[in-house]
Amino acid sequence: MTSPDHYFSAEPASPDQLRTLRVRLRGPEVSVQAAAGVFSGDRLDQGTRVLLDAVADPPGTGTLVDVGCGWGPLTLAMAQASPGARVLGVDVNARARDLTARNAAALGLDNVEVLTPEEALAALPPAGIDEIWSNPPIRIGKSALHELLRTWLGRLAPSGRAHLVVQKNLGADSLHRWLAAELGTDVERTASAKGFRVLTVRPGG
Repeated sequence: MTSPDHYFSAEPASPDQLRTLRVRLRGPEVSVQAAAGVFSGDRLDQGTRVLLDAVADPPGTGTLVDVGCGWGPLTLAMAQASPGARVLGVDVNARARDLTARNAAALGLDNVEVLTPEEALAALPPAGIDEIWSNPPIRIGKSALHELLRTWLGRLAPSGRAHLVVQKNLGADSLHRWLAAELGTDVERTASAKGFRVLTVRPGG
């Protein structure tokens, strides 16, 4: 029987059966917990791998945000790379938030906070977000995706940037055009590998 869950479900109905994964984020392999009912709950997603391999370390201080954290690979990688920064793992999915929090605690990453989107937006500093890493939830639909990106990219600090990974076949190039034309951001394709694009976005001006 097909599960009714989507990774963007707020409360997944599928059984919460934890599985241990050995993954390399940006350093040595680590053990993490994943589960059904969250994005890529049985592996490190290929797009996430492309982003992790393509981008430089985030700023060493400030506020870093993973929008749509799933079980936490981007959150954990940012927190490992920038222990002096505040890292927010953000997801609508309660199980995803629980897994990210568990994984951060198990790895001793005490600079991680795991929040709902509403909580995270309320907790942002007035200066804005210094860097966003995201494998955004393309399958929520174009309108919802555009609203999500409008919200989060609009909270970047003037000197901030976002790294987004999007599958070419799921509209990476049209999203690139939308980000530039509709949001007025500066967008650069900084990597292309394995059918994915990494788009680096900075506030326009």
